[in-house]
Amino acid sequence: MEKERHVLVVFPHPDDEAFGVSGTIATHIKNGTPVTYACLTLGEMGRNMGNPPFTNRENLPKIRKAELKEAARALGIQDLRMLGYRDKTVEFEDEEKLADVMSGLIDELNPSLIITFYPGYAVHPDHDATGAAVVRAAARLPEAARPTLHCVAFSNDCIEKLGEADIINDITPVAEKKLAAIKAHRSQTEQMFADVSEKLKNQDPQIMVWINNERFWTYKFD
Repeated sequence: MEKERHVLVVFPHPDDEAFGVSGTIATHIKNGTPVTYACLTLGEMGRNMGNPPFTNRENLPKIRKAELKEAARALGIQDLRMLGYRDKTVEFEDEEKLADVMSGLIDELNPSLIITFYPGYAVHPDHDATGAAVVRAAARLPEAARPTLHCVAFSNDCIEKLGEADIINDITPVAEKKLAAIKAHRSQTEQMFADVSEKLKNQDPQIMVWINNERFWTYKFD
């Protein structure tokens, strides 16, 4: 993984960073690259409130905000931006205004690399809208000044439509940091993590590949 000037990570929900890119984030920080994480919402519409419930709809955003801060701390992210949008409504934001916010971040930080979702291939409408806003903002720049976009995709047809991922990062040296970031989002991950932990103990091949490899598609502008 090359040392970057600055990495900007843009996702809509707390925990979006944890599963697919936290090892990459931790590696960039280990390499001395500054990382800014811009999280659009607090995931206040998340359905997971425990079984039995540990909270209610009113308090869930407070919990997820604290979890997001803890995940950022676990990864070493010092610049965490919470942009204040509402969960499950990002797709309804004015497209140009949302792109303006992304342009403001790009102008301020001058990142050489942006990590976000691949619009159209990220399943959730908030994911797609966030990725589209980043793409729109980056496209405004002259090609020579445009940061590289590494995009996360996981729709069923992403490989069929996009081809195989062209970036696969082996994050084995920082896997413990990735696991700590996943665990930090306890409200969303505690139930599933019991099963994952058992498979990790047994060195389950599929789990080890999932933990240690993070894949991205480099966005190709027209």
